[in-house]
Amino acid sequence: IDERYKMSSTILSSQIPVSTWYELIGEGTLADAILDRIVNSSHRIDLKGDSLRKGILKQD
Repeated sequence: IDERYKMSSTILSSQIPVSTWYELIGEGTLADAILDRIVNSSHRIDLKGDSLRKGILKQD
């Protein structure tokens, strides 16, 4: 992420809410650096709706 910062686009996908990333990363300094680069210069798209996996699982 650091090498690509302000040089290239990067797409991240997660089921974990951004609000819990800091706690999940654990170390404050590292979390600050990661979140500063990812969250503060990002375009977020929050998807809503039912899981598409539900339909796949029912076919088994």
